[in-house]
Amino acid sequence: MATLYLVLLTLHNLNRWLILIAGIWALIRTVPGASGGRTFTPADRRPVVMFMGSLHLQVVLGLLLFAFMGMQNIPVFAGAPRTSFQWEHLGLGLIAAVFGTLASVQARKAATDQGKFRAATLWTALSLVTILLAIPWWRPLLRFFTQ
Repeated sequence: MATLYLVLLTLHNLNRWLILIAGIWALIRTVPGASGGRTFTPADRRPVVMFMGSLHLQVVLGLLLFAFMGMQNIPVFAGAPRTSFQWEHLGLGLIAAVFGTLASVQARKAATDQGKFRAATLWTALSLVTILLAIPWWRPLLRFFTQ
C-alpha cells in the first residue's frame, strides 16, 4: 500500500506542473485576444481545454490520495503551517476545478470571439490564483516517489 501512496503522491505532484504550464499557456493564448480583433480558433481553445482536463485529473488524484490517507491513518499535511490547511487545500482545489471548467464552458458558449477570449482569460486567471493559494509551498517542489 505504501507504493500506491507514493505513486499517487508523485502523479499529483507532477500533474501540478502540467496544470501551471497549461494555465500559463492558456493565458498567453487568450489575453491578447480579449481586447478584440482576433478570431477565437481551435488553437486558442486547446490550452483552455488542456488546463481544464489536467485540473479534473488533479481533483481525482487528490481525492484518491485523501481517501487512501484516511484509510491508512496517514496524517494529511503533517507539518502544515495551519491545521486547517488540509481542508483549505481540498476546498481551493475543488473551486479551482470549477473555475477551470467555467473557463472552457463559457469560452465555448460565448456569442462573440471577444467574449470567448474574455471568458477564458477571466476564469483561467481566477483558477490559477486559486491554485497558487492551494499549493503547499513548504513541501518539495518536485517529488519523485518520496514522501
